[in-house]
Amino acid sequence: MTESTKQDIHEYLAELEDIPGTRVFTTQRARQGYWLNQFCMSLMKDENRIEFRKDERAYLDQWPMTEEQKQSVLDRDYNRAIDLGGNVYFLSKVFFTDGKSFLQAVGTMTGMSPEDYQAMMLAGGRSPEGNRSKKANTEGTR
Repeated sequence: MTESTKQDIHEYLAELEDIPGTRVFTTQRARQGYWLNQFCMSLMKDENRIEFRKDERAYLDQWPMTEEQKQSVLDRDYNRAIDLGGNVYFLSKVFFTDGKSFLQAVGTMTGMSPEDYQAMMLAGGRSPEGNRSKKANTEGTR
């Protein structure tokens, strides 16, 4: 690859933000969500799940997360948590602590019922039509 054909890493990463409905877990998101994801991983232990369920706010306050990250957990706003650096696989520990399956939780993230979400995924996932670029969607092109 020649010097003139190399793409700037920041330009490349910015392109990932243009995918509608998708949040790519970049190193920036990993850094931003480090403590949020550590909190989620703590829920792998039964004693921590018990403590969290007893007083969610007090348990969250033990972690050096932002207030916005804590509120996203309290609200079970998983999309917001992902925007704030959460990783869906770590957040699944919260789903399971609440007694929800992965299917139930991600269904809420799409605004679909679990049954509709499952049917869509079994049929091959969402259509790529209109889902390739936020920028192109606002410009009226695909």
